[in-house]
Amino acid sequence: MALHSAPFLFFFFPLAWLLSLLVSGRCRNYILIAVSLAFYACGQWQGIPCLLLSAAVSCAAGFFMPSVRQKKALLALSLTFHLALLGLFKYLGFFTDTLNRLFQTELPQADLLLPLGISFFTFKSMSYLIDVYRDETARARRFSDVLLYISFFPQVTSGPISRFGQFIQGLERPELSARRTAEGLRRFTVGFAKKALLSELVSTVANTTFALGADLDWRMAWLGAIAYTLQIYFDFSGYSDMAIGLGTLFGFDTPENFDYPYVSASITEFWRRWHLSLSFWFRDYLYIPLGGGRRGKARKCLNKAIVFLLCGLWHGASWTFVLWGAWHGLLSALESALPMETLQKGRLGRFLGHVYTLLAVCLGFVVFRAGSVGEAITVLRAMFAGFTLTPASTLALERISPAVWCALGAGVLGSLPLGPWLRKRLSGNSWETASFTGAAALFVLCLLAAAGSAFQPFIYAQF
Repeated sequence: MALHSAPFLFFFFPLAWLLSLLVSGRCRNYILIAVSLAFYACGQWQGIPCLLLSAAVSCAAGFFMPSVRQKKALLALSLTFHLALLGLFKYLGFFTDTLNRLFQTELPQADLLLPLGISFFTFKSMSYLIDVYRDETARARRFSDVLLYISFFPQVTSGPISRFGQFIQGLERPELSARRTAEGLRRFTVGFAKKALLSELVSTVANTTFALGADLDWRMAWLGAIAYTLQIYFDFSGYSDMAIGLGTLFGFDTPENFDYPYVSASITEFWRRWHLSLSFWFRDYLYIPLGGGRRGKARKCLNKAIVFLLCGLWHGASWTFVLWGAWHGLLSALESALPMETLQKGRLGRFLGHVYTLLAVCLGFVVFRAGSVGEAITVLRAMFAGFTLTPASTLALERISPAVWCALGAGVLGSLPLGPWLRKRLSGNSWETASFTGAAALFVLCLLAAAGSAFQPFIYAQF
């Protein structure tokens, strides 16, 4: 069940919210656990044992860690368990297929069902264990707290990857008020609009582009690459907004996941604005423990390359994701090696930085979107060498509706920080009135869009 589906909007969410308001204290947390497990089961009930096992191991290891001598050994053992669980379900088939191709072997393929959201709840489990290892006060008092933290339904399938120290505040002292309710509904609606009114429309261009294959020329190749760059941003930031809004409605503070990444002037800045909860996870639990930038420039570049390779692999068991991670790792390492601050001085330097970053991100997302390395090469070749216009690309361009062109234009504008700019120029009451009125209008438009067609699943739900 997706957050933008009719069953969730008109049945599941109102019922869950009403139940959470009718009770308080620990009973409320138990209701939220039941609601979260029911939500997960609606999406994939077969993954519940894996989710429960992850929570149980995390809770048990966190409980005993402060009282055992070999804290580091227990941490290593529990982290190994989580990584093994993730590797078994997500990467075993990928590595088996790679070995068969490299060595011409016939190892049997493991046909395992990938548990929904395993990458997200595994990283939450691991962050909980590492935080307990570093600080005993970060330990949960009871299993139900860990289970709700890992399974909380707005976050379980696609994040954001919250930290237990932040989440526990909503368990013990949930912030519930009329104002926060209004803010939560507004934030949820903004995310719903990003998905329904922008991502869904521009996705038609991206899907057509990657389906054309050899019939692709430079016009559709570039348009499709730009369309997917907009699609993935509004799809994932839309989900994050909906999750943050739902968290607010239930009394939890959810970490921000995006900060207008397409205004960045470097890849390093891009990752300070894109998928923030994942970026901070890799920074705090991998990059800094590896030494960060404290051991010289060469080691800093190597650490960045390692982090981005693993970040790419985290996204999916495919060489396209590995190459995407390597691409960002290479550029980020080069930026560390070069005097970027000097190169970006002045308006011209900053402008060229924006152009370079958008181009690099767009090319990277072509590889990210492609179903195979061969498909990525086909699209990239058409972007830079497909100057022979093809009838198929011409027909595809002619079939793009005015609504889609409007969505592409709105997507470009929506990628800019116009909301914060407008908020600064309006008084408090004017901004509140305009934003809530606009959110109500957006919700009506989203419902009309939902009535007209079926929405695609969120892109990051596959990870």
